[in-house]
Amino acid sequence: MITKEVNDWIKKVQTGNYSSWDIMEEFAKFSKHLTKEEFSQITKRLKAHVKH
Repeated sequence: MITKEVNDWIKKVQTGNYSSWDIMEEFAKFSKHLTKEEFSQITKRLKAHVKH
């Protein structure tokens, strides 16, 4: 299950409220706790955003 913190991170990435360094730093904090399925969900959400 994707947590509120991860959802908030995704929203900040989508709105451009993070520098590239901050994006990776935050991702490193929670990525080790993600399942393969959760990682796939995050990837799909970000890819869908990039296409728009």
